[in-house]
Amino acid sequence: MPAGLRYDTADPYAVHATFHTGAEETVEWVFARDLLAEGLHRPTGTGDVRVWPSRSHGQGVVCIALSSPEGEALLEAPARALESFLKRTDAAVPPGTEHRHFDLDTELSHILAES
Repeated sequence: MPAGLRYDTADPYAVHATFHTGAEETVEWVFARDLLAEGLHRPTGTGDVRVWPSRSHGQGVVCIALSSPEGEALLEAPARALESFLKRTDAAVPPGTEHRHFDLDTELSHILAES
């Protein structure tokens, strides 16, 4: 299943994944950047998103299990491609500095507006 990953420094803790499920259908998931980074090396996550390293046809892959009321999916991503993506996110916002890029007032305004 084709997928795209996106990282926005305005949302520094998150990675947005868009999965192309049909001709023009997409599903977007948002999960923690740290979850993907840890999943490169060891099983991690609980509940809706779980990530772990594995091998497929002799190549390193990262398995991503997604679960929602609408269904479940088990996906594989090439470990090298995911690692390269995460290195670019780390260059944009080094781990541990996310709080410097996070606008709490704006996020609270969005949350309260949705209520």
